[in-house]
Amino acid sequence: MWQYMVRRLLLMIPTLFIISVVSFVLIQLPPGDFVTSYAVSLASSGEDVDEAMLESLRRRYGLDQPWYVQYGKWITRVLQGDFGMSFDWNRPVRDLIGQRILLTMVVSICSMLFAWVVSLIIGIYSAVKKYSVFDYVFTFIGFLGLSVPNFMLALVLMYVSLRYLGTGAGGLFSAEYVDAPWSPGRVIDLLKHLWIPVIIVGTAGTASLIRVMRANLLDELNKPYLETARAKGLKAKRAILKYPVRVALNPLISQFAFVFPGIVSGEIIVSVVLGLPTTGPLFLRSLQSQDMFLAGSFVL
Repeated sequence: MWQYMVRRLLLMIPTLFIISVVSFVLIQLPPGDFVTSYAVSLASSGEDVDEAMLESLRRRYGLDQPWYVQYGKWITRVLQGDFGMSFDWNRPVRDLIGQRILLTMVVSICSMLFAWVVSLIIGIYSAVKKYSVFDYVFTFIGFLGLSVPNFMLALVLMYVSLRYLGTGAGGLFSAEYVDAPWSPGRVIDLLKHLWIPVIIVGTAGTASLIRVMRANLLDELNKPYLETARAKGLKAKRAILKYPVRVALNPLISQFAFVFPGIVSGEIIVSVVLGLPTTGPLFLRSLQSQDMFLAGSFVL
């Protein structure tokens, strides 16, 4: 067992190395660099673009060197815990990511818990009431949530929240709590706004988890051990929850490794639409401006 764990941990080293190289190269594939994007933004705002200044910026950021030299300097700093400076923000990458990672994990983990709770309840009910009206209804709603784009669902829930619930649309905090220190009032305000992104992001993985739970439980409901439990006088509901559900949960837990990355990546689009102070909008901006140290750190 320990040999297997050590072997898997050692395999992480070349895996992370390959991911770092591929991500760094892909970020540099679009034509130009950060200075080119900066020049375009200056030109669009009507300012004069000085070529000498642009060349000076390239030398300052090391963009005049080959990509492998830039990668070598970056990955050496990463191994020392320094992810470099962001070109766009002129601040350490570690500080920029650290400011937003907490709220990102709160949204992602709550979305995962929402998807699990909903899929567990609906999956059990659909399996026990197989081919019933509610089974078809829940199946339809699940696939509807999977097929509707997250940004469209975000716009609908923003309208419902603002129109009927009186909660501000977008963001995770009210205006008075955006820059306020953490307090019980700020936590309560966060919870008031959190349900919208949680529902939107969570619905993306709910449908597949419902199908997995339903299929696994249907296989277990026909096993002889359940009939034995009922024959010994155990009530049907308790027998199902005590034995088949526990067995059916094992494959569902293994799906976590596939569903959670999709939830985290789906959070980027939702964050842009809702204006959430998470890592999603920051990551998108770093890709658009070709801020390679910030974008590469996000991917890695």
